[in-house]
Amino acid sequence: MLRNRCRPKTMSSLILVPIRSGLRGCDRFFLLKELLLNCGQKNRSGIISGLACRYVIVVVISVVLSVANVFAGHLEPFKSVPVPKANPQTAEKIELGKKLFFDRRLSGDGTMSCATCHMPELAFSDGQDISLSYPTTRNWRNSPTLINVAFQRYLFWDGRVETLEDQALFPMMSAFEMNKNLDYLEEQIRQVPEYVAAFKKVFNREPDRERIAMALAAFERTLISVNSPLDRFLKGDEKALSDDVGKGMDIFKGKGRCVQCHGGVNLGDNKFYALNVPENAALENDPRVTATVRFVGKVYHYKDYRSLKEDPGRYLITKNKKDWKAFRTPTLREVSRTAPYMHNGVFNTLEEVIDFFDAGGGQGNHVLKPLGLSADEKRCLKAFLVEALAGEELGIKVPDLP
Repeated sequence: MLRNRCRPKTMSSLILVPIRSGLRGCDRFFLLKELLLNCGQKNRSGIISGLACRYVIVVVISVVLSVANVFAGHLEPFKSVPVPKANPQTAEKIELGKKLFFDRRLSGDGTMSCATCHMPELAFSDGQDISLSYPTTRNWRNSPTLINVAFQRYLFWDGRVETLEDQALFPMMSAFEMNKNLDYLEEQIRQVPEYVAAFKKVFNREPDRERIAMALAAFERTLISVNSPLDRFLKGDEKALSDDVGKGMDIFKGKGRCVQCHGGVNLGDNKFYALNVPENAALENDPRVTATVRFVGKVYHYKDYRSLKEDPGRYLITKNKKDWKAFRTPTLREVSRTAPYMHNGVFNTLEEVIDFFDAGGGQGNHVLKPLGLSADEKRCLKAFLVEALAGEELGIKVPDLP
């Protein structure tokens, strides 16, 4: 037992051994916990002075916080896709969802499909600062990639829903997106014999909005970035990353502190942060954008919606002051193909994004601190983002529609 070996002369070695021994984070944590408990018992017997024991406590807390910081974010290779029990994957369901994804019947005037704002050739984003919209209206937020969307706990920039099945219907109903009446959509799809047969085969019932959403979600869960250089490196291929990219990864995990929010298999933490991203000047004086902002504020019962001039972010969902202008951490998978960046598309290049974080984020934010990256460190960090996070081409082609 550690308790029986504790002596004042060994105090410093007891603190340093777990650090130098190469023990993994969790092992260090529990060993240091035992040392702390042991110190407390020895102190009661008078072997270790109260002052010395307080010293141990301070050092142990510092080490534990350091370990916790290391494990605040870590990188994981792709292994498998999470699938809800209520909507299991089948080849027929995925194919049905794929057809619906590209079908313009899902929009009010037949001009838009899901693929209009989520294009396969742009990593299922659309290359616009603000998403495309229904004719005569303007959207208000950037179209996020659907790559690895299966790993996201919250959907949309404000996290208003938690499942792909719920998410699928929002853009269809939105007055400034696809503007579709779902009752009418059901009747339309029921007039297409090929769809009726497919829904009967997959769900054993006729088409309805719930099953349309389930089929779309099944297809979207196949949009996974796989076999990227980072995945190969994390699986043991030490040659998967070039020297510059490897340096960039070290900056990503270390000095850049990127991994604290962009970790795991999806390079995101499913949390929301108010970084005080600058407003997109191209949108500030557009009355159509203002109308959309205020319309959404009204829908979410924001009292002063008529005076809104900026995007309140997650605050509209939670009504919590800390969520004012807070937005979901996006995945960095395929990030080189999903410009422009941030919720309002204000940054056109990765260089601009890196400069923003290097400067400590937007003025007055309480989340980020300046990084002090050199020009070479920025170059290597960009190399990591561009080269290490690009997976194999998915090869999604527009299917023949009924």
